[in-house]
Amino acid sequence: MSTDNVVDVDLLVIGAGPTGLFATYYAGFRGFRVAVVDSLPELGGQITAMYPEKQILDVAGFPSVKGRELVEGLVAQAATAKPDYLLDRTATTLQHDEDCVVVGLDDGTQVRAKAVLITAGIGKFSPRPLPAGEGWVGRGMEFFVPSFAPYAGKDVVIVGGGDSAFDWALHLEPVARSVALVHRRDAFRAHQRTVDAVQASSVEIITRAEVSALRGNGVLEEVDITVDGETTTRPAQALVAALGFVADLGPIQQWGLEVEKRHILVDPSMRTNLARVFAAGDITEYPGKVRLIAVGFGEAATAVNNAAVVIDPSAHVFPGHSSEGS
Repeated sequence: MSTDNVVDVDLLVIGAGPTGLFATYYAGFRGFRVAVVDSLPELGGQITAMYPEKQILDVAGFPSVKGRELVEGLVAQAATAKPDYLLDRTATTLQHDEDCVVVGLDDGTQVRAKAVLITAGIGKFSPRPLPAGEGWVGRGMEFFVPSFAPYAGKDVVIVGGGDSAFDWALHLEPVARSVALVHRRDAFRAHQRTVDAVQASSVEIITRAEVSALRGNGVLEEVDITVDGETTTRPAQALVAALGFVADLGPIQQWGLEVEKRHILVDPSMRTNLARVFAAGDITEYPGKVRLIAVGFGEAATAVNNAAVVIDPSAHVFPGHSSEGS
């Protein structure tokens, strides 16, 4: 329920990525009123922002599923909870009231919730810059590849050696006229299976190299690549700087949460050190933590079920099986 700039709910979910969306569904399954806040303008978190076309291979029940399709399914599932979505807004403050938590957003909205679940992934993220690419964003250089169609028939250069760089190289190879992957080292951080697939493709892999200059009349036309001190120029109408990103927890860091290396410490019930505040997904840390989407789903259910007894002291942690009839 919302009035003016105040939203009253049972559970506030901070973060609308896969873990947050599944938590939203599960809170609805438990009969709770839910609001979801996210600093991005769209649902889906990093998947929507960075790799909607990527094939995700570690979600139970799907041998392979595109990021976009996974998000669409999660959004449809979460819709059953009839949540209030507060997108393109950042949670900035957290205060405890008598029987609730009050979270302030950067647009002045206040959310009063009986419990809060933080599923903010890696927090707010910004891409690592390509030194030679200053001023070229939107003129041929991008940091993410949300759609492959704009690269059709182009000479593409991808800079990086991680999963995103190799995933995009593999998916752009049948679309683009040519694809070159430039990395400063011989070793790669990407999954070996993807590296093998790219090495077996027509993608040209250039190692011990860096993109030293971008050129063009208004838009990108060619790039300089320097290998062991020698520079060559090659045509390129598109460059993807897949150099990773810098992430931080933003204002959440000021809330008094126990944090270790940008991750929130939780116990086995996904409780943080703050009353009524839980966390789940990649943002959490505990002994044996594994950062997978599949793990985040399980943590979301654990967090919501344990939050249930905080929201309603007469409730039980175990809700019964979702497959049982009513």
